[in-house]
Amino acid sequence: MMRFFGYFRSSSAYRCRIAFNLKGVATEFVPVNLRDGAQKQHDFRDLNPQGLVPALDTGEAVLTQSLAIIEWLEETRPDPALLPGDPLARAHVRAFAQVIACEIHPLQNLRVLNFIKSQHGQDQDGADAWCRHWIGEGLAACEAIAASQTHGGAFTFGDTPGLADICLVPQIFSADRFGLDTAPFGRLREIRAACEALPEFAQAHPARQPDAV
Repeated sequence: MMRFFGYFRSSSAYRCRIAFNLKGVATEFVPVNLRDGAQKQHDFRDLNPQGLVPALDTGEAVLTQSLAIIEWLEETRPDPALLPGDPLARAHVRAFAQVIACEIHPLQNLRVLNFIKSQHGQDQDGADAWCRHWIGEGLAACEAIAASQTHGGAFTFGDTPGLADICLVPQIFSADRFGLDTAPFGRLREIRAACEALPEFAQAHPARQPDAV
């Protein structure tokens, strides 16, 4: 069985858990407590020199970065599909996912928040305000993209959940955690509700993980 190294509240680990569930892939979970600095220890850095979660030991290799792990799953286990077949449609889905994974999420990362606290004199309130600003700006763009779709399906890009939704739900969870008012993002809230009605998303929720505190 593959070994999955993660942390219950990590957005990127949350994405992977959803993808595993949608693909029907079982993994052995290995908790990495980010608050205790377990990601900085030599044994974990031997797996991932970045010292970040998630990491997936497939038995043949160690994969890192959530989008790379999810795309590997898509390529090795194509059903159910998380990306559409049309190349242009795939590019649109990937772009939406990357707004979250590459533009929003890095600015709320624990190491970034620790840096602005230690090097720029911010307390927790200041760090939370920083997160609310950048998450709000990014989700506003996601709302515009999602609201412009004309497919009529429950999910971001159609009738079935995919990579965009896998990235969106953990990001809205983080928005709630940092106290962002998500009321202006009506379409995103609809998508989140549709996703969280599915057991694959519900079972991946941070509160349901064995290392949740």
